[in-house]
Amino acid sequence: MLSAAQTDFFAIVRERRSVKQYDVSHRLSEQEIKELLEIAGSAPSAWNLQHWKFLVLNDKKAQAKLLPIAYDQRQVAEASVVIAVLGDLEAHLNAEEVYAPDVKAGRMSEEIKSGLVGQIEEAYADASTFPRDEAIRNASLAAMQLMLAAKASGYDSCPLGGFDPEQFTEAFGVPSRYVPVMLIAIGKAAAPARPSSRFPVERTALWNRG
Repeated sequence: MLSAAQTDFFAIVRERRSVKQYDVSHRLSEQEIKELLEIAGSAPSAWNLQHWKFLVLNDKKAQAKLLPIAYDQRQVAEASVVIAVLGDLEAHLNAEEVYAPDVKAGRMSEEIKSGLVGQIEEAYADASTFPRDEAIRNASLAAMQLMLAAKASGYDSCPLGGFDPEQFTEAFGVPSRYVPVMLIAIGKAAAPARPSSRFPVERTALWNRG
C-alpha cells in the first residue's frame, strides 16, 4: 500500500521537482504502481472519455531499451519505473462503455446518453487536429496527477518530452490508436533536483482583457 501523505497538498505541489538522479537499487512494487495509476486515472477528461493509456516500463531490460530512444537521459534507466503516457486518438469509442453504466444505474437517461454520444461523434468526425489535440490535452492532465500522487507517496518524478516518438512506438509495439505524450520517470531521488525559479503571477496572468 502507498504510504499516507506526510504534507498537505500545497506543500506537495511546491516540493515537486524534476529529479534527474535516482536510487537504482529501489523498486516500486506492482501494487504501488497500480495505485499510483489509479489515482492518475481519476483525472478529469472531456466527456469523461479518459483519453489516456499507460505503458509501464519497470523491467530494467525494457528501460535499457528505452535509453537510446530517450537520447541517453539516465533517469529512464535508473528510476524505479518509467510510465509512458499515451493519448487516445479514438477516445470517442469509449463513449458507450463510459455512459452505459450510468444509464443502467439510473444516473442518466437514455435520451441524454444518446445526445452526448451524438455530440462526441460529431466532434470526432472532424478530420482536423481535434482528436490529437484532445488526446494530448487530456492525457497531460493524468500525467500531472500521476506526478503529484508520486510526490505525495514519498517518491520523486521527472517528465520527459525528449524522446523519439516514432522509435518508441516501433520498439514497444504501441498501436496506431495512441500517440506518445510524455515519459515519466518515478523513483527515490539519489540527488535533489536542481533549484529552479518561476515567473511571478504578474508576469503570467492577464485579467479581464477586452
